[in-house]
Amino acid sequence: MRKRTQAREFALQVLYQIDITRDPCLVCLNNFWQAQDELVEEQVKNFTSMLVEGVSGNLESIDSSIAQYATNWQLKRMAVVDRNIMRLASFELMFCNDIPPKVSINEAVELAKKYSGIDAARFVNGVLDKIKSEKGK
Repeated sequence: MRKRTQAREFALQVLYQIDITRDPCLVCLNNFWQAQDELVEEQVKNFTSMLVEGVSGNLESIDSSIAQYATNWQLKRMAVVDRNIMRLASFELMFCNDIPPKVSINEAVELAKKYSGIDAARFVNGVLDKIKSEKGK
């Protein structure tokens, strides 16, 4: 698995934990790294941390964008995993100019297929495509 793909999976798991437990970002990151059985490369840890901290630090604007384009869906009623996949990718689309939007969306769709389902993947793709269009990327 590619390093950034692995980091996105880790970030999704930490964001899920934050969403469920309501614990602070750094507490969840520390707990996550302590629970890892295998040695994780520093690049993967750094990218994971950047994503998690970025989503956490910009949650209000990210959630506002998702809510704007998730027609007929309230954020709190979405599946936790779907909501956090979109938060992760929205952060990349909105704040990470060095990551091509197509990559962010494709990675999010793959995460949705793996951790949620095909309908979720379509939904995630549709919302993220609208966010990408809004940001002019």
